[in-house]
Amino acid sequence: MTPTDHVAPRRPGGDLSLVLVLGIAAMIVSMMQTLVVPILSIIQSDLGTSTANVSWVTTATLLSAAVFTPLLGRFGDMHGKKPTLVGVLLLMIAGSVVAATTTSLLWLIVGRVLQGAATAIFPLALSVLREEMPPAKLHGAMAMVSGTLAVGSGLALVAAGLLTRGSDPDYHRVFWLAVALAVVALVGVLVRVPATKSKTGGRTDWLGAVTLAALLVLLLLPISQGHEWGWSSGRTVGLFVAAVAMAAVWVLVERKVREPMVDMRMFAHRPVLFTNLAGLFLGFAMFSQFIGVAYLVQMPKELTGYGFGASVLRASVEYLLPTTVVSLLAAQFGGMLVGRVGARFTLATGAVFGVLGFVWLTAAHDSSASVILAGLLIGVAISLGYAAMPALIVASVPHHQTGIANGLNSISRSVGSAIASAVITSLLASKTIAHLPAGVPALPAESQFTLSFGIAGVAFVLIVAVALVGLTKGAAQEYSFEKAGAVEAEAATRVSEAESVEA
Repeated sequence: MTPTDHVAPRRPGGDLSLVLVLGIAAMIVSMMQTLVVPILSIIQSDLGTSTANVSWVTTATLLSAAVFTPLLGRFGDMHGKKPTLVGVLLLMIAGSVVAATTTSLLWLIVGRVLQGAATAIFPLALSVLREEMPPAKLHGAMAMVSGTLAVGSGLALVAAGLLTRGSDPDYHRVFWLAVALAVVALVGVLVRVPATKSKTGGRTDWLGAVTLAALLVLLLLPISQGHEWGWSSGRTVGLFVAAVAMAAVWVLVERKVREPMVDMRMFAHRPVLFTNLAGLFLGFAMFSQFIGVAYLVQMPKELTGYGFGASVLRASVEYLLPTTVVSLLAAQFGGMLVGRVGARFTLATGAVFGVLGFVWLTAAHDSSASVILAGLLIGVAISLGYAAMPALIVASVPHHQTGIANGLNSISRSVGSAIASAVITSLLASKTIAHLPAGVPALPAESQFTLSFGIAGVAFVLIVAVALVGLTKGAAQEYSFEKAGAVEAEAATRVSEAESVEA
């Protein structure tokens, strides 16, 4: 293989359309995570089920994403990005149709499991960009596609609120929206994404895939359900212990098989390891802002002494949507910043914005202006973080591991989001306001929101430390576009030498 093996013929003026198509496809990833959040109570009422049961509508997608993302990311590296993207979108459409047509909780959960496959779109999209974009435009393109993740979260909240407003809300409309978006993305992929130019081939490491899936399920299940089961319950503790044991089994399997799904040397490579750690912290901080602000602004001030009594729709449009819009606007700037000062300094700069935003939220969340402006700072932080992490991954792994490496980074953010959901929910429930009027449900004390925002700010402080200390200049190879071909050739040589040794 030569450095030019991965360079596809360029289509004049076609770069923007490719980025647009992949951005729309990637936007679906984050939409599937938050689309059901505003309508959980409607689903619970319509299906006549309990709060614990309806929580599986979100948990099922999280677990499915954990299983599908690394497997499909690796599958795309081996057998081609375009056919894998098409397959993922078909699964997404099937799941959305099932969810849009059923009145059964079981089949709704099945539909959400199929929708969870959409998470694999993001690493696959980044792999396509690495293969198709000119080197000088790669970071900007990755930043734009990454920025759509934050936009998708906000749009999903707004769309769900608009589609279910009124006296007779119907949650099925929300899933029909998912069908429509997935069909648009599928048509775009079929028309605009070129056939994959490089495929590693080989056999699928099914044992590695199964053990990694088991590990992620055993880890994420107690994280997502711990507040319902009890953090000290035997079921929760037992699953955490089982996750540790399964982690050891997975590492052993991947070190023994001839063609592992995850190369342990790549997984433990310092830039990859610390970028995944940054992803976990970023996922935690981002979801903490989403949950914390969404709950805060809906608190009835006449009963609690704080909050703004906002509806779900107003909370989404007025307080959360500005964060997503500024994330999209800052995405292109993030790509330029990566090209000028490097990915790790971009990551650190973004995290500083995040620290300032959460300090502002912690100290002053008594006015709408403060909440919105602090959210804008956090939106910039999220956008710069999304721009920097794919660049760090791309700079640190050979071409044939791009999909699986970015897939694992996506999972790290999902784990961070799941931890944030569990932590913030538990904090808000742990201390409530005393002496509320009869019939009013328990409401969290204001101090719990202050604590939640403070913890999220610490997560951004840790990202600064990861970027400046963990990702030292010697450890974090900054991507040199001029030397891109040489890097790929060297990676290919190492792979060929390793295969010769194994043979």
